[in-house]
Amino acid sequence: MQQARDHSGEHTNELGQPIGRPVPDWTPPSTPPLVELVGEACRLVPLRDATGTELDRHAIALFDGQDRTGASWTYLPYGPFATLAEYRAWLGGTCRQDDPLFFAILAEGTGCGVPSGTTLGLAAYLRIVPAIGSIEVGHLHFTPALQRSRAATEAMHLMMAAVFELGYRRYEWKCDALNAASCRAALRLGFASEGLFRNHTVYKGRSRDTSWFSVTAEEWPAVCAAHRTWLAADNFDADGRQRTPLEVPGRG
Repeated sequence: MQQARDHSGEHTNELGQPIGRPVPDWTPPSTPPLVELVGEACRLVPLRDATGTELDRHAIALFDGQDRTGASWTYLPYGPFATLAEYRAWLGGTCRQDDPLFFAILAEGTGCGVPSGTTLGLAAYLRIVPAIGSIEVGHLHFTPALQRSRAATEAMHLMMAAVFELGYRRYEWKCDALNAASCRAALRLGFASEGLFRNHTVYKGRSRDTSWFSVTAEEWPAVCAAHRTWLAADNFDADGRQRTPLEVPGRG
């Protein structure tokens, strides 16, 4: 796995000490705006200002469409939820914040085998720090209909593209080190591994070692190009199966 470039030693101060490279043309970006992110197979709708009716609709679709084994909640600090009322209460109390800034992921077209507009998952920006140009993606919870689909990859691409277009320098992905599926997803999407934070936190009464990943602004053009090549319509057959897997140069 190729790591991000080490810039240490390239620049020194008047004392001869190595210092970080200058960023004279960079200015802090704004926080992500409350706008829909629309793609070919999915659409992301910000939830902060969602009405009660909208939240009800999302809650019903997500609760009814969830994995009933509970496996999809194992590595999240909340859930599973026993009843729709319990889930709706959590959604209303958690997903209307500025940070984390939640989005509902909706089907666009019929690529996921469900009607267009069906709510299929949640994702959020968090730890949003414009002053240093850093932002994280997390709180990912996908229904089985969204998992391993073109729409799932496109949703992650749209969120990444939106923040790098705003001028962010660093896009983070963190997960429980034991969550092998999340680690694989980060690498597949072009994130670079940054190592392991041991005993990083405690959730659900258990210790968590956290795997850290990132994409930087310098890496984004190559990552973006690989995403767009994979997402192109001609990369999928009539049944929606990929013809060529997603490969980001310098990763893997």
